[in-house]
Amino acid sequence: MFITHKLTEVLAVADSVTVLRGGRVVGSADPRDATEATLASLMVGRDVSFEVDKEPAQPGRPVLVVAGLVVADDRGVVTVDGVDLVARGGEIFGIAGVEGNGQRELVEAIAGMRAPVSGSVSIDGTDTRGMSPRQVEGLGVGHVPEDRGKHGLVGPFPITDNLVLNRYKRRPFSSRGVMQRGALAEHAAEQVKAYDIRTPSVDTAVGSLSGGNQQKVVVARELSAELRLLLVAQPTRGLDVGSIEFIHSQIVARRDAGAAVLLVSAELDEILSLSDRIGVLYRGRLVAVLDGAEATRDECGLLMAGAAGSRREGAA
Repeated sequence: MFITHKLTEVLAVADSVTVLRGGRVVGSADPRDATEATLASLMVGRDVSFEVDKEPAQPGRPVLVVAGLVVADDRGVVTVDGVDLVARGGEIFGIAGVEGNGQRELVEAIAGMRAPVSGSVSIDGTDTRGMSPRQVEGLGVGHVPEDRGKHGLVGPFPITDNLVLNRYKRRPFSSRGVMQRGALAEHAAEQVKAYDIRTPSVDTAVGSLSGGNQQKVVVARELSAELRLLLVAQPTRGLDVGSIEFIHSQIVARRDAGAAVLLVSAELDEILSLSDRIGVLYRGRLVAVLDGAEATRDECGLLMAGAAGSRREGAA
């Protein structure tokens, strides 16, 4: 028995396919005749678009400027080695690379979670060296972390509290140092509906939800704030195709509202479909920056594997 959200996988290996939705069998299919589209419609209960609907980017001024950044992992080994990049307001800058090539450490350094060895990170003109994650967030930064359980949620806390972990001291969620439970509950109800978070109640402990629904809580919290920069690492990991479609649309909406988006994903299709520019990381170095509209799967794949390539654009 093979269980997966990835339709390409199930079509490649299965002899027969059964689709569950809401805990019930909603259909079966022969993989020789089925397509990703037909399986997706069974899973979600409606037609699903596999194309990201977005207009060409209208990039503005630089929001994120990374210069000569060197970052070490927990072992003290350098995993980000002299990275320079610029992400502008109104564009999605995707980071492609095989996992373990410095993506995690790069994002953590930008978010204030890991002190760099050298180099600098500037957000909206503010040098963030020495800043805490809370101070970085205060610059208008949203962060969907790679490890939602460790860095994105407090498992025993209810959904209501997890949806405001970075804003609970602000109005309308707090007044004169007192939590406003009514405002928390109202906000939680809105986000649960908008992001289709499957839960018996907004007071349910977030740790009791499925992994996909936990991911929706993190994404809902980070994307519902006023943002200048959005850091998203593996934003759709563990989600069904319908939820992926919705979250992609929300990421594009933040771009169109003027935020700069730095997207990290192990899914190359996700990088190619969302990104306006694509930076390829290999062994901690940014080996190429490509135009998202012109980049191909083959070209990115070769660069991710360390094949020599020319930098088609500058980092700026």
